[in-house]
Amino acid sequence: MALTPADLADRLGRWSSGRGPLYLLLAARLRRLVDEGELPPGAALPPDRALAGALAVGRGTVVAAYEQLRVEGRIVRRQGSGTRVAGPARPGPRETTGAPVFLHLLEPSDDVIQLACAAPTAPPSALLAAYERALPRLATVTDDIGYRPAGHPRLRHAVAAYYARRGLPTEAEQIVITNGGQQALSLLARAFVEPGGRVLVEAPTYPGALEAFGEQAAHLRALPVGLDGFESAVAAPARRPDLAYLVSTHHNPTGAVLPPLVRRRLARAAAAADVPLVDDEVLAHLTFPGHETPPPLAAYAESGVVTVGSLSKSVWGGLRVGWIRAARPVADRLARLRAVHDLGGNLPAQLAAAELLPGFEGLCAELAAERRVRHDHLRAELARLLPEWEVPPAMGGQTLWVRLPHGDGDTFAQAALRHGVAVVPGAGLDASGGSRQHVRLHSFAPTETLTEAARRLATAWGAYGGDHDAGQSPRAMAV
Repeated sequence: MALTPADLADRLGRWSSGRGPLYLLLAARLRRLVDEGELPPGAALPPDRALAGALAVGRGTVVAAYEQLRVEGRIVRRQGSGTRVAGPARPGPRETTGAPVFLHLLEPSDDVIQLACAAPTAPPSALLAAYERALPRLATVTDDIGYRPAGHPRLRHAVAAYYARRGLPTEAEQIVITNGGQQALSLLARAFVEPGGRVLVEAPTYPGALEAFGEQAAHLRALPVGLDGFESAVAAPARRPDLAYLVSTHHNPTGAVLPPLVRRRLARAAAAADVPLVDDEVLAHLTFPGHETPPPLAAYAESGVVTVGSLSKSVWGGLRVGWIRAARPVADRLARLRAVHDLGGNLPAQLAAAELLPGFEGLCAELAAERRVRHDHLRAELARLLPEWEVPPAMGGQTLWVRLPHGDGDTFAQAALRHGVAVVPGAGLDASGGSRQHVRLHSFAPTETLTEAARRLATAWGAYGGDHDAGQSPRAMAV
């Protein structure tokens, strides 16, 4: 096992956000990874200078941290053979995720402003009212053990009605309820992707999808945003992909929205080639005032499209309710897979979601103005403090896709972390190895928090200097 410097930097998480000398903070996080088996015996660690570059620190910081661990007997350093975790090499546990967007969620609460993972920070009053309406119904349940791998019938019917309102007739049997959109992607990857199978993705795209496909050892082929070139990519039967994935509305991270003609062309091409096309609509209703949510891709050619939805980004991240809409045979297969995985989800939450969904579009519309205010506020603060950054506006969604004028997103993310802001480097969202000069920010936080985040980013940029090599070798994707 040999980690690249960028991979190890990701696994270190928010290592520098504590108090004390940097070398002790780095040694402490490396010690934890060794003790927990994330860095198994015999694993090769990056050279001093390479790791220092990835972490945007001086070489002396890495040398001192390595020396601390060498004295403790946790690593071995030999001239000519490099630095390794102490102990004979042996098969270690299966690797876990190294994606910063997930690792930030595992960190304890601190004063770091979290711009890496976005969701509403508190449940709206409409959700509390939905629970109040659902609880009496829960009290009447009898003769039901509560294991429902496909989801509670009331919620499946509510999701089907939601799609019917959007012009896509749907039966409840086509719906599988999941614990959020991320579990939906994991189930779809397990259902469709063979080890080594090809998956078409946008570059850049949602990193959680890349992780889900990586769990199945997929071979990712990156296409431009909007899956430009999709028709030719699925035309050759010998190289037919197992799956294609895109975010058609408020694309994560760019905020792009596919026009109707492109939607029709993609959906029909997927149906003709018999390639499952996953339309991730988790962000679809995060539309700003003055814009309408377009119809899902399945409205143009139902047989080729599988649709993913969720309430986590629109309502609250703690409401772990998502769903998959698919042809009934696919839905049945996904329910069987989920039965083995976790037997089903939280039924009280599903009953509350069923109460919430009839007014879902109205709730999203009520919150749209505030989302727009926060998006515009963060862009304005960045333009004022960092005018050299490129920060295009979005029509909706939750993220800003920022291009740095020089340097690279990986090393700047480390500098930003030391100044109290967590951001996502662009390279981790791009299976093509591109987007190295980008970082992803979210604008869901209150305006006063965004003001402070912009101030810290400006301070970090001043300290960073940007004199880092943006042309270094791309990181290895975790697939």
